[in-house]
Amino acid sequence: MPVFSYTGEDREGNKVTNTVTATDRFEVYTIAREQGHTVAAIENSSDFSVKKYIDIEKINYHLSRVKQDELVMVTRNLGSMLTAGLTVSRALSVIERQSKNPRLKGVVKKIVEKINAGGQFYEALKEHPSVFDDLFIAMVRAGEESGTLADSLKVLAMQMERSSNLKKKIKGAMMYPSIVIIVMIIIGILMMIFVMPKITEVFKGVGQELPATTKFLIASSDFMVNYTAFALGGIVFVIGGFIYFLRTRWGKIATSWLFPKLPVIGTMAKETNAARTARTLSSLLNSGVDVMQSIEITEEVVQNVFYKKILREARNRVEKGTALSEVFIERSDLYPILVGEMILVGEETGQIAGMLNELAGYYEAEVERKTKDLSTIIEPLLMVFIGGGVGFFALALIAPIYSIGESI
Repeated sequence: MPVFSYTGEDREGNKVTNTVTATDRFEVYTIAREQGHTVAAIENSSDFSVKKYIDIEKINYHLSRVKQDELVMVTRNLGSMLTAGLTVSRALSVIERQSKNPRLKGVVKKIVEKINAGGQFYEALKEHPSVFDDLFIAMVRAGEESGTLADSLKVLAMQMERSSNLKKKIKGAMMYPSIVIIVMIIIGILMMIFVMPKITEVFKGVGQELPATTKFLIASSDFMVNYTAFALGGIVFVIGGFIYFLRTRWGKIATSWLFPKLPVIGTMAKETNAARTARTLSSLLNSGVDVMQSIEITEEVVQNVFYKKILREARNRVEKGTALSEVFIERSDLYPILVGEMILVGEETGQIAGMLNELAGYYEAEVERKTKDLSTIIEPLLMVFIGGGVGFFALALIAPIYSIGESI
């Protein structure tokens, strides 16, 4: 008779794996039911399967990643199920069965096992820092300790969704100019390799002194034709090196210093950081996290090196008894003046979390509006950039033709 292996859960919700001999899959369900097990998956152990020798599930787990949108959906659904009366482990088991992402499914399974073994939810989350950040863990912990986990998860889902939407809008605004510049670079490379050699052959045979721009184009074209692989490899190396530099400590310091000082983009960068700071602090304080820990977690959430420094200084000063608003008022070069003033009003009225929530909403709306207007500013700048590139090529090619005409 065929041998089947099935995985499922027992009456207590613990995972079970069992091997049985049965005539078909229907009999496997009958056997499992008699033993008080539910069946999640059945595999015929008698058949040859690659899965016996290669752990496909483990490979998929390591190759996949949990996206921000998936985490938002999980957090919202978990909060709704807890509100409906499900236990944490039962709600997570439902999410595990629904999920199609191997990494998310594996992480949720491990969390359920940890909770069933007597561990706390936030402690189980700590074991997966690549999926759950400090903000997520802190808000879950605050919800568990205060008995308002469902509400904390709903607030957290809203915070994550707004943060995700803000990032998408900023990336979307930069997508158009990035595509145009990349296409221009590709067209320029193809012209230098396939078009320029045919044009420059005429200039080389004239025997006259050529302008510096034309000499530069001829030399660049000859180099790219004779050493195509080396030239393309060099371009890839330069781009890769630049991206790697941006991820280093000095690269992060350089970009953190540059972006707030750029025209137009600088204002958006300041307002984005203000919105992120206010939204994170507001969510944490509303969930019952103490001020010191809230500032510390916000420091981790904010990406800009100099904003991290401000929040670190704010934490140190608050620890010594100074008002939180004082640091933000002093650093109006990075945080808009309104941030410090609103926090000051919140301190005077005892409504800091509420003021921060309003502040976050205001700056999120401002950034959204400015990202829509950004395309109208970028388009003329792109036209100037494209016109400059085309003008350089035209000047380098037309100037020698005039010289030849004058000599005739």
